[in-house]
Amino acid sequence: MLKKITLSSLLLVAGFASAQEQVVNLYSARHYQTDEKLYSDFTKATGIKVNRVDADDAGILARLKAEGAASPADVILLVDAARLWRGDVDGLFKPIKSPVLEAAIPAKLRAKETAEGTTWFGFSTRARVVVYNKVKVKKADVDTYEELADPKNKGLLCTRSGAHPYNLSLFGAVTEHMGEAKAEAWLKGLVANMARNPQGGDSDQIRAVASGECGIALTNTYYLARIMRSNAPEDKVVADRVGVVFPNQETWGTHVNIAGAAVAKNAKNTANAIKFMEYMASPGAQEYFANGNNEWPAVPGLAISNPALKAMTGMGNGSFKSETIPISAVGNNQLKVQQMLDRVGYK
Repeated sequence: MLKKITLSSLLLVAGFASAQEQVVNLYSARHYQTDEKLYSDFTKATGIKVNRVDADDAGILARLKAEGAASPADVILLVDAARLWRGDVDGLFKPIKSPVLEAAIPAKLRAKETAEGTTWFGFSTRARVVVYNKVKVKKADVDTYEELADPKNKGLLCTRSGAHPYNLSLFGAVTEHMGEAKAEAWLKGLVANMARNPQGGDSDQIRAVASGECGIALTNTYYLARIMRSNAPEDKVVADRVGVVFPNQETWGTHVNIAGAAVAKNAKNTANAIKFMEYMASPGAQEYFANGNNEWPAVPGLAISNPALKAMTGMGNGSFKSETIPISAVGNNQLKVQQMLDRVGYK
């Protein structure tokens, strides 16, 4: 027996379908609890619900490949420039055209534009800096990346794994600046200067420098800013004991990595995905990146109010000289870097 379908029931179904369409499915490598407000504010502003799947950069790219055309992902949010480059090269992103994003995000922080559009945009940056023990190390001895491999710093250096994306991107950038032969010699020097085998995360390196186990370490700035802004007594001790250097201010500038987003190649909610990305470039969201997770905004000209970011640069306004090499160059050097790490024994 056929069920009679009334006009009111059709409208109800249509309304339900319309409501169902107001979603954006996000695959995110940003594992920061503070981002919850960012997403909820987007939903309040647009009515678009954010469905989020969390994984690391490599896991997200692998999942996209495995899911293929059946993937529900609309927006891909990654926290490493080389991984954004890799996803682009592997054809996992959909080119889009957005005058809003093109006007807001500098060319050096987004993919190269093609006739079809642009595949990814950076929304925040983080510098890879040197922290040092104020008692054991002089700032002038660690104000360039090159000096980290100098014999004068033997037995002082601590880092996380050389194969971690943050280090791979830094090493890829250094390779672009120095050339492959000099970069490999530099990596060999880093290994020779290790105070211990690479281990832990960036926060662990900072704490090891404060305790005196290490004299110097590499860290992304937002890890240091978290400690500087913490009210915990033990964190205040750490912040007092370590100094920070933005390397190579007199030469090529400090290495900067990015967090960025792309529309997935097989996105089903492309319009909503673009709205989400445009929201990420809005002044409110950019201010949130700075204050919520201690990152630098990608949109130029915004005043920095985060006290830790302002204090660590020593400039009062949070500014510093950053390198300007293309993201593609960093990505292209990844395989070379991994082979060099194997040759020099960098764990």
